Amino acid sequence: MSKKTTFAPVAGLLRSRKLIVVGVVVFAMFGCGVAASSYFAKKNAAPLNTVTVTQGDIEKTVTSLGKLKPKDYVDVGTQVSGQLKKVQVAIGDRVNKGDLIAEVDATVYETKIRTGRANLENLRAQLVQQQAEASLAQLQFDRNRDLLKERAISQETVEANQSALQVAKAKVAATQAQIKAAQATLDGDTANLGYTKIYAPMAGTVVSQTTLQGQTVNANQAAPVIVRVANLDTMTVWAQVAEADITKVKAGAPAYFTTLGNAERRWKGTVRQVMPTPETVNDVVLYNVLVDVDNRQQALMTDMTVQVFFVLDEARDALLVPLAALQPARGKDPSLYRARVAMADGVAERTVKVGVTNRTTAAVLSGLNAGDKVVVAQASPAQAGAGRNAGNTGGRQGARAMGPRL
Repeated sequence: MSKKTTFAPVAGLLRSRKLIVVGVVVFAMFGCGVAASSYFAKKNAAPLNTVTVTQGDIEKTVTSLGKLKPKDYVDVGTQVSGQLKKVQVAIGDRVNKGDLIAEVDATVYETKIRTGRANLENLRAQLVQQQAEASLAQLQFDRNRDLLKERAISQETVEANQSALQVAKAKVAATQAQIKAAQATLDGDTANLGYTKIYAPMAGTVVSQTTLQGQTVNANQAAPVIVRVANLDTMTVWAQVAEADITKVKAGAPAYFTTLGNAERRWKGTVRQVMPTPETVNDVVLYNVLVDVDNRQQALMTDMTVQVFFVLDEARDALLVPLAALQPARGKDPSLYRARVAMADGVAERTVKVGVTNRTTAAVLSGLNAGDKVVVAQASPAQAGAGRNAGNTGGRQGARAMGPRL
């Protein structure tokens, strides 16, 4: 009895220790498993997709295509018909106002002038004769009227003299009118003779020639154009802007454009006019916007195709972040967004206020600093596929969906 009583507590103590040891071992194994799982999960997890907040310039623009034309030009034609006897200029020549451009054969007009002058001299001679006859009729009338007072001549004779005087005066008046008409015809023929020599109405460059030397021009049907003279020192861009964007473009707004041959150089100008009447091309309503640009170096040429950028807003030396890294914040202020910034100890969420935005980038007013790493949300495969489909259906709409509206 004494032996059983002595070893019973010892056996119970040993069983308790075994249970404790087993529990500790199981807990340790579980902890190691969790730690290992967390370690390998972090090791296999994809790194965060981040973009760096940079500093630079941003513009909000409306883009369109256009053509270059001279601002000032004139089609030089002829007002008279005939053979183009001589063309004094060639394409590319610079002319001053009043320089001789071309000559039309003047033989017919010189003949008309000689004939007109002869007719005018004949009428003037007839006028002298008729004025003499009218003076004689006046003397006869005056003399017979005095004799009638003395009853030395009949009343009928005096009346006949009076009628003859009136006829003589009428002939004089008619001849004077014919002289005026002949003089007017002569003046017109003289003017036409002057029109046979065609002078430059403005200074500029001959950019085209429609009529060649030796051709016959007919001014009675349409005004024939011989050459076009244009002032190439100032060019005008005729840009076609869609009706969805035309309300954003105003006269006086800054603009710049690039040419197909030199996309690196920007030509700056100012919107001169927004034409009120549109053109419809393939059911698309387009408005012409005119932009003047200095071309004294003669680097721009007529009918060049250009890409025009109308500057609606801009910010210089601003903090820039891609719109893909921003999410709209809840609230009534459309300029507030949420951004996730990668820190050394994790990811922090910030409220960001933006200013000027375009289709891809936003200017940050507050909430971020230069050099911050902003997390860009990674789209799932299904979202990526949906995004590609949306991008195929409308590039502009897809770009706008990533950030604030333009």
